[in-house]
Amino acid sequence: MAKNKTVVTIQDVRDFLEKVTDPLKRKDCYLIAALMEKQTGNEPKMWGTSIVGFGSYHYKYASGHEGDAPLIGFSPRSTAIVLYMASEFENKESLLLQLGKHKTGKGCIYIKKLSDVNVQVLVKMIDQSVSHMKMLYQ
Repeated sequence: MAKNKTVVTIQDVRDFLEKVTDPLKRKDCYLIAALMEKQTGNEPKMWGTSIVGFGSYHYKYASGHEGDAPLIGFSPRSTAIVLYMASEFENKESLLLQLGKHKTGKGCIYIKKLSDVNVQVLVKMIDQSVSHMKMLYQ
């Protein structure tokens, strides 16, 4: 069975964020990290080479594949900041309608900049997503 690539590393989160070349995106990433740390009570850790994650959970699929993943996280990509949340959680669709300018993937939310979104709604989404993951996996 293939080994997971996205695992906790010893890479320093601050060193990683300092390499974000766009100053606005770098500032937004620091603010998102602070929000996620405050809401989860977990310090940020690097997962793989590009995901800043908070907390962790252990999963095991019916296929036998298992591993660990962050409860919540984000990654500054070239075209957007990707927010990694639960694919489902209470009031997700309603909160997405209130969030502001974003795009979605299966368990991801893509934002260009933090000023495009309602931070209070983002905090609710972080709380709901983390609660959902804890309920499922802990």
